[in-house]
Amino acid sequence: MKNIENNTFISICYDIFTEAIHQRTFPGAAMGVAWGDPGKRRRIIQTYGHTTYSQENRVAESTVYDLASLSKPLATTLAVLVLLRERRIKLSDRVSDIFPRTTPSLHRISIRDLLCHSAGFPAHRPYYLELAGLAEEKRKEALLGLLAAEPLVYEPGSTSIYSDLGFMLLGLIVEKKSGLELARFFREKISAPLGLADTIFYCGTRSGNTGKKIHAPTEECPIRNTLLCGEVSDENCHALGGVAGHAGLFGTICGVLEMGVHLLDQWQGREEPPNYLASDLGQFLIRQDIPGSTWGLGFDTPSATGSSGGRYLAPTSAGHLGFTGTSFWIDPTRDLVMVLLSNRVHPSRENTRIKQFRPLFHDTVVEGLGLV
Repeated sequence: MKNIENNTFISICYDIFTEAIHQRTFPGAAMGVAWGDPGKRRRIIQTYGHTTYSQENRVAESTVYDLASLSKPLATTLAVLVLLRERRIKLSDRVSDIFPRTTPSLHRISIRDLLCHSAGFPAHRPYYLELAGLAEEKRKEALLGLLAAEPLVYEPGSTSIYSDLGFMLLGLIVEKKSGLELARFFREKISAPLGLADTIFYCGTRSGNTGKKIHAPTEECPIRNTLLCGEVSDENCHALGGVAGHAGLFGTICGVLEMGVHLLDQWQGREEPPNYLASDLGQFLIRQDIPGSTWGLGFDTPSATGSSGGRYLAPTSAGHLGFTGTSFWIDPTRDLVMVLLSNRVHPSRENTRIKQFRPLFHDTVVEGLGLV
C-alpha cells in the first residue's frame, strides 16, 4: 500500500470539510486518524470551521463535543466488560437476576440481548416527559419501572432494533452491580487508567466538568428553551442528571481518537486493558448471529451496502455513530482508527446532511492515505 504525503492528504480533507461547512452540514468539525502498528503509527488531527455559525469560537483540538450514542460502546459497554472480568455479571444473566421485581417480559431478556439491541425494545420512548416531574433522587427507580412496563415489540433474540432503552437498562445494571454511579465507574475503571479522564468524560448536571472548556453547542432546545452547550442534548439522559447508559459522554478529538487507538491495540493483542480482558473485548467486536443485524456486543459493524463507514471498511471493522454528528470506526485489517466529531444538530436536529458526509469522509481517508 502506498502512503500519500501527509500534506496532500490534509489538503484533500480540507476541501471536503470546507465544502461541508459551506453546505451547512455543520458549522465546524474535528477529525482524527491513526494508522499503522504501534512501532510505525502515525496520527493526523485536523479541525475546521467554528463551533457556531456566528463564528465566535474556532474549533480546536480542545473543543469538547457531545458524543451522544458513542456513550454506548465507549462507556457502558466497556463498563460491562469490567464487570465481566470482576465476575459480577455474566452475559447470560437475565434482567430478573439483577432486578428480581421486574415484570415477566423482562425475565426473558439477557445482558447479551441488551448489548446486541435484540432485547425486544422499541427504538425510543420519551420517558423524560414523566421523569421530569419527579424529584431527581426518584428518577432512576421510576425509569426502571417504565422499562419494566414497556411492551416488547418482538421476541428477544429474534431480530434487532437499535434502541436507547436497552442501554438505559444496562446503565442501571452497571450501577446496581458496581455500587457506583456510572460516571464515576467510567472514570475510575476506564478513562483514568488510560490517561483520558480530562478528554473523555460525562458532563452530568452536577459534575462541574464544563469549567473553562470550550464546548461545541448543540441545538436550540424547545423543551429547555435554551441553546444547549455543555449540557447533554438527549432529553431522557438530561432527565437522569446527564448520566445514562445510552448518552451523556463528552469528549475532545484527541480523547476519542486515543480511546480508539487503545481499543485497536487491545483488540490486536498488543495491549492489555487495565480492568477488563482483551479476549472479552475481541468477542464483543464480532458481529453476532442475529437475523437482519449488523451488531456485535455494544459495537456496530459495517453493513454490506450503504454503510456510514464508506466503501472500503473491512467487514470485521467495528464502530458506532452518535446522533449529534459524531462517529468512530476501527478497521483491524488496516490498523486504522477514524474519528469524526461535529455538532451537526446545531442549531437544529432537523439537519441530516451528515448522512452523505460520513461515507465521503471515510472513503477520503482510506483513499487519501493509500490504504485502498
